Amino acid sequence: MKKLGSDLVEDIGQEIEQDEIKGFARSVAEVEWLLLILVLLYLLAPGTAVSQRETVIGALVAFAVFILIFRYLNFYKRQTRLKLTVETLVMVAFTTAVLIPTGGSGSPLLNLYLLPIIVAALTLGKWYSLLMVGLVSLCYVYVTADLQGAVSFAGLSALLAKLLPFLLVAFITTMLASDIHIARSRIKALSETDEMTGLFNMRAFSRIHRREHDKAERYGRKYALLLLDMDNLKYINDTYGHEAGNKAIVLVANVITRLIRNTDVAARYGGDEFIVLLTEADEAQTEEIGRRIRNSIHNTTIDFQGRMIRVSASLGLAMYPRDGSDHRDLITRADREMYSNKEMARSPAEAG
Repeated sequence: MKKLGSDLVEDIGQEIEQDEIKGFARSVAEVEWLLLILVLLYLLAPGTAVSQRETVIGALVAFAVFILIFRYLNFYKRQTRLKLTVETLVMVAFTTAVLIPTGGSGSPLLNLYLLPIIVAALTLGKWYSLLMVGLVSLCYVYVTADLQGAVSFAGLSALLAKLLPFLLVAFITTMLASDIHIARSRIKALSETDEMTGLFNMRAFSRIHRREHDKAERYGRKYALLLLDMDNLKYINDTYGHEAGNKAIVLVANVITRLIRNTDVAARYGGDEFIVLLTEADEAQTEEIGRRIRNSIHNTTIDFQGRMIRVSASLGLAMYPRDGSDHRDLITRADREMYSNKEMARSPAEAG
């Protein structure tokens, strides 16, 4: 797609990304509570060997307080990847703090390191997950050195054997997360674009329109809507077939895409109708863009099986705030004017 209103699309993209990060944040909160509960259950289980029970209890309390303050008191409401990074680092620190009094490198809680690694792989990407594995490796060395005084060269093979599962989990989880992200992006693109023309569909356009309307209200800006309807698509379909009709629809979409500005947004409104949002456009600019689109469509022909087919279209426009204060009323106004112009163009032809 070309010329999709880069600023507006970027704003929508940021909004979608923020929704995605909020979803990640909820999952991270559940993982944090899971980590805390697992350590608490181990501490309460009969027969567990804990050399410094007070240290583990203190780590549990500190981690619980961190979760409550950092997540549920909303001192920083906007969710960011930096916030997720801080949480994964604290998870690593908490796990390290409880490993030393529960057996160090031989602790049954060692596999809890997998939780922050999986979180990093799913939410922060490949490189951060590798850095997380490196951090876990350093923490493991620290835990081992704390118990044994030092890690010998001969012990490096044992270290690698311990850490290899963490690396494999990080790699596999990252690959799966990447595949999921690609699939989600494709689904999103399909859900927001018209397959035939490559323009936005009305679902995506309505979201962009509401956002631009709110900005126009807030900052006292103008914008315009152009609604365009093909005049002779039924005739083309009946005379030449639907393949020719589809080519005519694509032709109109290409003309619109070519002639609108980089800040404007076009969408397929219906079968043979299109809608264009012209940001910060006055009446003269809107009429000029509409005139150029209409004339270009009329002057462009389709070569279909050796036959030259001419296409025409009718336009209607609506200006904010001149023609209404509600974004839905503006579409109705443009639609009404478009059909009025279509009737006016049809009357002389019928009279002739």
